[in-house]
Amino acid sequence: MHNALQTMLAIVERHQALGLPSNTDAQAMPADDTPRAIAYAAARRLGFIPADAECVAQAWQRQTERTGRFDVDAWPSEAVDFGVRTNALPQDFPPAPLALGVYAVLPSAEWVGRMALAGLTTVQLRFKSADAQAVRNEIRAAIDAVAGTGANLYINDHWQEAVAAGAYGVHLGQEDLDTLKPEELAQIRDAGLRLGLSTHGYAEMLRAEAVGPSYVALGAVFPTTLKAMPTPPQGLGRLGAYARLLRHRPVVAIGGIGAEHLGAVAATGAGSFAVVRAITAAADPEAAARELQALWEEQRKAQKI
Repeated sequence: MHNALQTMLAIVERHQALGLPSNTDAQAMPADDTPRAIAYAAARRLGFIPADAECVAQAWQRQTERTGRFDVDAWPSEAVDFGVRTNALPQDFPPAPLALGVYAVLPSAEWVGRMALAGLTTVQLRFKSADAQAVRNEIRAAIDAVAGTGANLYINDHWQEAVAAGAYGVHLGQEDLDTLKPEELAQIRDAGLRLGLSTHGYAEMLRAEAVGPSYVALGAVFPTTLKAMPTPPQGLGRLGAYARLLRHRPVVAIGGIGAEHLGAVAATGAGSFAVVRAITAAADPEAAARELQALWEEQRKAQKI
């Protein structure tokens, strides 16, 4: 077990960029000397929640069996080691562009129209109301607002209304996957809508991948006050690890991202980033949107993506 402990500590030391101090289990120890047990303990010491640590552990075990070597430097990043398929199947949702660009999450149809006219190609209506008719009206107004602009519109949460209105796509959270029946997911897919899913770590990513979504959102990358998050900010190190694993899938980085972060976010390989207040709280939202888009394209070119 001495060698197992030393190997675990080596993994922790080499992958500090993936650590979250607030979640660290400093007492985690390998249960045995298998790669799975060692990797699980290392992931817990790096602050991965148990479900995510188990995903890492299983992937490292598979990677070791596949390569014939337990390499402490090689954090698992191959889809095959996580049991993720990269080939499209008929039951998958329609694809989205691999790079969605600046993804604006907006509170009303008016905002959706403004940002579509400003040149953003991916927008989301995140309209909150207990009035069902108001929700239907806002969705229809948002669809009308993007008509002829070239912008693709996703509707947050209200999938039934989005299907009825003929929206381009819907964005759902993990709690929606908890309640949606397989036939309801099929209803969204069969209507031709794209599906985006929020994720906050490996376990949720693998759950999302099983659905065959159009894109996966990863976060929160940085602290955000927009909503309560189930996990602490994931940071750029984890974003990079997640993006490498899902490089076959459009990936949207989300959570607290501003202009000052775009170079670092682009360097992770994420093809898109979501933004809210950097646009809606700007003195000139249209100018802010155009500047973010130009800066993002510049940073991606600098990364030769």
